[in-house]
Amino acid sequence: MIPTNRREFLRHAGLVTAAFAGLQRWADAAPAALESATALPEDAFGVIDLLPGFNYAIFSEMGGRMDDGLLVPGKHDGMGAFASADGKTILVRNHELDPAWVDQSAWRNQRAMFHKMPREKFYDYGKGRAPSIGGTTTVIFNTKTMRVERQWLSLVGTNSNCAGGVMPWGSWITCEEAVQVADKDIEQDHGYNFEVPAHAPGLVTPVPLKAMGRFRHEAVTHEPRSGVIYQTEDRSDGLLYRFIPAKPGQLAAGGKLQALRLRDMPRADTRNYRQQLFSTGRKHAVDWVDMEDIESPEDDLRQSGFYAGCCARFARGEGIWTGKDGIYFACTDGGVKRKGQIWRYVPSPAEGSPGETKQPGTLELFIEPNDGALVEGCDNVTMAPWGDLIVCEDGNSPQFLVGVRLDGSTYKLGRTTISELAGACFSPDGSTLFVNIQTPGMTLAITGPWKDLAARARG
Repeated sequence: MIPTNRREFLRHAGLVTAAFAGLQRWADAAPAALESATALPEDAFGVIDLLPGFNYAIFSEMGGRMDDGLLVPGKHDGMGAFASADGKTILVRNHELDPAWVDQSAWRNQRAMFHKMPREKFYDYGKGRAPSIGGTTTVIFNTKTMRVERQWLSLVGTNSNCAGGVMPWGSWITCEEAVQVADKDIEQDHGYNFEVPAHAPGLVTPVPLKAMGRFRHEAVTHEPRSGVIYQTEDRSDGLLYRFIPAKPGQLAAGGKLQALRLRDMPRADTRNYRQQLFSTGRKHAVDWVDMEDIESPEDDLRQSGFYAGCCARFARGEGIWTGKDGIYFACTDGGVKRKGQIWRYVPSPAEGSPGETKQPGTLELFIEPNDGALVEGCDNVTMAPWGDLIVCEDGNSPQFLVGVRLDGSTYKLGRTTISELAGACFSPDGSTLFVNIQTPGMTLAITGPWKDLAARARG
């Protein structure tokens, strides 16, 4: 629960910016302090502890009234940031909600509000009895005033929208981490990706991107040179997929779904659960296997890929992001001690074309700390403007925002005891880090001396 004094402060002061007065000057802090949680002084409002010199603002909390008359849904999860024409930041944010959680929906128990919504904009209306209530909201945020200017529901009728990915043509791909099938109360099969244009002014018409496969999707990322899309699967025996669009930038036009296989180790078990089969820094050449029966009515796509296709198995694939030197993705409970892994895939110079047979892409284990004091439960990831990964933890309380340098060393940026952190992403101007606290559902805007942090993070 959030402390009462914080709620009273919010009610009287509106948008809050919590500063840390009286703390040592940033320049005087010992470089080693970045590595430890001891560098994070306690936040007076009990929301998030940050490094000295950094501040946060809370906005778009669950239950707040939006500009379309609906309420901000709960279970804030994955999120992407886009630039608007007038210099504002557009955030498209997932809500990881199932039909049973109506009390966290955009209409709560107000059936009149629900019935005013256009039925054709629901992916799954649930025959009016059990509508799917997951989806996305879009928020226009002004980083100069640190205020929300507009917000609205932008996708509705999906289930368990967990993470997703930012596409360079200005769309957010939101992923269903659910595989329900149509029955007496469910109108549609679930387990798909959906596209939400960032500049869409209201509810988008939901179109499942079926060619991208039906499974428990977690996150996606785009590789700009080849146009290939990479996808993670949040299952303890999941695969890493790629999607080659038939028409670049037009995902609804179809394409080819494939899964990753290691040339030197068919049916590789990358999880390192029982023994350390994979070590950091060792590169493995990769092939990509065409997937069959991608609608997967029995929810066994990953199993057919592993057994029939000899593809590699991963420990709960979560966040994925494209960096300058490869594709990074997190596996939440990988490793001997199940504290999490981060992998790096370096695409072939001929990615997605016949030439990659002679010039294959490579996969390597980037980090596997096996130490909860360093990282525990790697979940959503993003890339900082200075090139470090920023990781949201989903493990034991407290949950941390963790920086990971390109040499694999880590440092702490933030800490909360409220609930899971999710959706980390930077504003297009690099001034603000946005992150969600999933329960009860709030978004934070974090500002501070990022350039100094970048210099110090490099050691």
